[in-house]
Amino acid sequence: MLTDTHAHIYLPKFGTEQEAVLERAFASGIGRILMPNVDEDTFASMAELCERYPEHCFPMLGLHPTSVSENADAVLGRIKERRHLYKYCAIGEIGIDLHWDSSYLKEQIRVFEEQLKLSIEMDLPVVIHSRDAHSYVMESIRRVGAGSLRGVFHSFSGTSEELTEILGLGHFYVGINGVITFKNSNLSDVLKGTTPERIVLETDAPYLAPVPYRGKRNEPVYIWKTAERVADVFHISIEQLEEHTERNVQTLFNL
Repeated sequence: MLTDTHAHIYLPKFGTEQEAVLERAFASGIGRILMPNVDEDTFASMAELCERYPEHCFPMLGLHPTSVSENADAVLGRIKERRHLYKYCAIGEIGIDLHWDSSYLKEQIRVFEEQLKLSIEMDLPVVIHSRDAHSYVMESIRRVGAGSLRGVFHSFSGTSEELTEILGLGHFYVGINGVITFKNSNLSDVLKGTTPERIVLETDAPYLAPVPYRGKRNEPVYIWKTAERVADVFHISIEQLEEHTERNVQTLFNL
């Protein structure tokens, strides 16, 4: 069994195929799919999907950094009001993204740190989106209190130095998805700086489909292509990788 620790199956890109996508995943041996929230508008569809598949789909609570704008405090307040509605597996997807727009950097930092504090209050891990913002993310984690936090750096594709810094936090993992299969990615080499004990697998569906599906809509069943590549990096079998990553999922998310 594998767990897809990051998939947005509730998004409109799946449309009427949502059920078929999930059934393909379950039939392939994917036992659990963790669902990160994006903003106010995605919450209802995410929650509804998790209610339909309570044994397989698990919701998160969070405000994505690219959804942060001038009214971020009000939006975050309304998201926090939902904290008691469900049993969440994590606070996510949260973080800082400066790839497209840095005009709301102050707001992103403030919202990120408020959600880090929320994770401590709720005793939940965090699922971090960090794009072109590694130093800011690390500063926020240390400012809030790295010793009180645990989580995963979703869609990790950073440098060896950034990996070392993340592992030095003590209670954080890196989420590996289809990027590791891309020809222009050096992630396979970077990952040699860690072990399977600090890795979880994900798809980020519908985004970042692995080779040979690159360019298509991603879905959880494609996680097996990522798993094959990661197993090759560490010179272990798929079965051994499953054992490592599922233990990591259980330790981090306490499902």
